[in-house]
Amino acid sequence: MKLSTYLRGAALALVAAGALFAFQDNGAPGTPVSITITAEAGRGKAIPTLSKNDVAVFQARDKRPVLDLTPLTGQNGNMQLLLLISDSARGSFGTELNTLRQFVTSLPASTEIAIGYMRNGTNQMAANFTRDHASAANSIRMAVGAGGADVSPYDSLSDAIKKWPKTAAERRAVIMISSGIEGLDGGFTSQNPYVYRAISDAQKAGILVYTIYTPGLGHLGHAYWRSTWGQNFLSQLADETGGDSYMIGLGSPVSFQPFLQAITENLKHQYRLTFAAKPEQKAGLQAIRVQSVENTATIAAPDRVFVKAGM
Repeated sequence: MKLSTYLRGAALALVAAGALFAFQDNGAPGTPVSITITAEAGRGKAIPTLSKNDVAVFQARDKRPVLDLTPLTGQNGNMQLLLLISDSARGSFGTELNTLRQFVTSLPASTEIAIGYMRNGTNQMAANFTRDHASAANSIRMAVGAGGADVSPYDSLSDAIKKWPKTAAERRAVIMISSGIEGLDGGFTSQNPYVYRAISDAQKAGILVYTIYTPGLGHLGHAYWRSTWGQNFLSQLADETGGDSYMIGLGSPVSFQPFLQAITENLKHQYRLTFAAKPEQKAGLQAIRVQSVENTATIAAPDRVFVKAGM
């Protein structure tokens, strides 16, 4: 073989390899990752129906290819929903029992519902996941009160996620009713280790968390600054997992009904978004940002996703 022919062939091989490398780096192959996102109305307009081309995903500063966007309705709308209640809620929680029961019985027939109570950093199941909504609704009871000390609702959430049964459901979500007060002295900062661990556990599991504030019993429950930070933590938890938080002041809400109605509406406008994530050397949570291309809607999504390690 002539040297010139060999060199020409080697050059073509290098060009081809470079093109393949650029293709992999910019895009499409990557690692497919799926998350649940929620479309919300932008600037008071009606909530639009989204298509794959309406959504952009960024991993750090790198725009990643959107592979699929599937509405989570009809046959794709199956969901497991855990109603997670603080067992140290104030007596005023008793006025919400019928509201919660009505919410549970109004869920779509395809939704599996479970009822749990947060106590001393654990989750005590009152009803396992079931499509028998009437039975699950009947398991909703008064909070124990002082005997149900909820020192760490975030540990209780992590416990619930750890014990979550395997499922083929398209969505998994939690409605967490709590004061949000973290009583293990993890610090009043967005990097509180107990809150951070619960957020990370939910993100790894792909579970959306909605939070509803209700005050707790005892000295901690009426400390203004602790209650304020409790609301901050609940808001952080919901926002970073792709859910939403609901509260009115530091007192007991007049009714949970408007909050539950808002959550119901959110569940009607959700999608399974699949994009090609750029893998790192080690598997772990990677920061992402999801936004509407034309700003026709706002999008709620987790701000980190679990990505497998690269080859």
